[in-house]
Amino acid sequence: MSTAPQHCPSPAELDDLELLLTGALAPLRGFGEPGSPVTLALPPEVDTQAREAGAVELVDPEGLPLARVAWPAGVAEPLSRPDYGPFRRLHLTPAEVRERFAGRAVLVVTGALSDEQLEAARDLGPLVLLALCGHDRHGLPATALLRAGLVAADLLDAADVVAVPLTRRADDLRDRVVQAYAGSDRVVDQSELSPLPEPAPKPGETYYTYGTHSGAIGAIVRAADKAPDERGLVLFFTGLSGSGKSTLARALVDRVLEHTARTVTSLDGDVVRRNLSAGLTFSKADRETNIRRIGWVAAEIARHGGLAVCSPIAPFDETRQQVRQLVEDAGGTFFLVHVATPLEECERRDRKGLYAKARRGEIPEFTGISSPYEEPQDASVRVDTTGRTIEDALDDVLQALAAERLLDLTAEPAVERARPLSVVEQGPTPVVEQGRPSPVVEQGRQARVETPEAEAEAPLRILFVCTANICRSPYMEAAARHHLGDTSRVVVSSAGTHGFDAKPTDAAMAAQLQARSIDSSDFRSRAVTRELLDEADVVLTAEATHRTFLLEDQPEAFRKVFTLGQLAAYVESSGTTARGRALVAEAAASRGSASPGLDVADPYRRGDAAAQAAAEHIDRLLATVLPALTPED
Repeated sequence: MSTAPQHCPSPAELDDLELLLTGALAPLRGFGEPGSPVTLALPPEVDTQAREAGAVELVDPEGLPLARVAWPAGVAEPLSRPDYGPFRRLHLTPAEVRERFAGRAVLVVTGALSDEQLEAARDLGPLVLLALCGHDRHGLPATALLRAGLVAADLLDAADVVAVPLTRRADDLRDRVVQAYAGSDRVVDQSELSPLPEPAPKPGETYYTYGTHSGAIGAIVRAADKAPDERGLVLFFTGLSGSGKSTLARALVDRVLEHTARTVTSLDGDVVRRNLSAGLTFSKADRETNIRRIGWVAAEIARHGGLAVCSPIAPFDETRQQVRQLVEDAGGTFFLVHVATPLEECERRDRKGLYAKARRGEIPEFTGISSPYEEPQDASVRVDTTGRTIEDALDDVLQALAAERLLDLTAEPAVERARPLSVVEQGPTPVVEQGRPSPVVEQGRQARVETPEAEAEAPLRILFVCTANICRSPYMEAAARHHLGDTSRVVVSSAGTHGFDAKPTDAAMAAQLQARSIDSSDFRSRAVTRELLDEADVVLTAEATHRTFLLEDQPEAFRKVFTLGQLAAYVESSGTTARGRALVAEAAASRGSASPGLDVADPYRRGDAAAQAAAEHIDRLLATVLPALTPED
């Protein structure tokens, strides 16, 4: 027979184990007995090993063996007495309580005694305050309940506190457990000491918020009874690769920092893999280990009142439930966001070709293709990012958070952030196309710093962008420069999303420029860079796909990146009289669509007719856009 594996149960299971080993659940002797709510869940690999060995050894969080449990029979035999956790001295066995406090009335408490209840308790004589403090109980946290009980005991003539880790799931066995501790002594429930409020609490609710709590007990209650928006909170985004979950999570982090004084920790899947989970593979087991690690860290953040934002794929419901339990055991709130962008859209966004590789069998166990994604049935909110901006999709999350009174980020910040002396404004960002590692956005990075006066005097910088910077964008640059003439109020340049290095203008487009008496012989192509985007006041792309490509790596540039057709459509339809930078800001605020129907078609290697059509299309758009972009003198 093989050696029994070791396993550290959940906090609630450890509570159940303690009651089993002390005889508080007698005649139950183990987990999983017929009709019993006291069960033990083992991970699949531990379950297999335990069945082979005929037993599993249960250990505490520090690795101390507590019990040997026959498996799968479930009968538990003690190995040592627990010595972990706060107030361990208050954890007595039923036999110890019956012997030490024989003849005392047993007062069962699930919440802090109110002033009225304390007064009524004085008439009961010497007492045992039997505090039901299992880890999964609602209401006052276990440590706060025990601290309030100790204060109450000091205020009574003769009273002692005993901690009983009865879990919520074992409430059906409550009378049995209480009787094990009380023996033949009188039992009084806390609710009998004062009338219940109208309407009465539902079964399972605690009473610590009812009545008057003054003095030290009141301070404990007030400290523990935090408003929902003051509690530890874990925002957990789950969805397929490419669904937009990381982008939404980053936008939410920014919104929290802008609107509140709360600290926030981002646990992005890619970042965690490089640090906390470095060395793990992408096997199913390692992927689930990665999620559990994220969950453990997030729960610890919530335990201390912090806010954690997580954005792993997390495809399996069982693991998500484990994370939820970790967070709730830590006293935090778990808010699940299902980013439900369809698989087809995620594949369309995939620039690295991961989905295609998975379909060819080159990537095993790829979620959505060769490994399942179990859609959450318990999500707090469901968001489909298809065809939406980040700000629009994020609003679904913000409204749900506000409705549950967890965070209200729907209004403008109470104090407007001081605007840096920068030309580049921050603004809403699109749901970017995923499929490659999330870019690291350098916070606070500014290409140039200008005073408002200098900004007003500086020329407006226009950057035209197409694919290779040899057809459409060099035509835009040269034609715009020709159209603008001698003005120094606007400066134009161009680049390509996948730009060739130092190549001349495509012959067909150069011929179109030549036909308009515009010389492009000195032009040489280049790739677009972050620096070029930073320096530009407005970026005009030939196609919507170019715009999406730019915003994927630099989403904060949303307010100044448009397709040429999109900006021209705004100028024509809005009737605006704004000019220059004011026009750019106004167009950004309008949230107009960069519809592919407004694109300038790519003429590359499609012949002279396609080149002529592209040139004429660009000419019409520039004739609309350039006068509006030229600042007034």
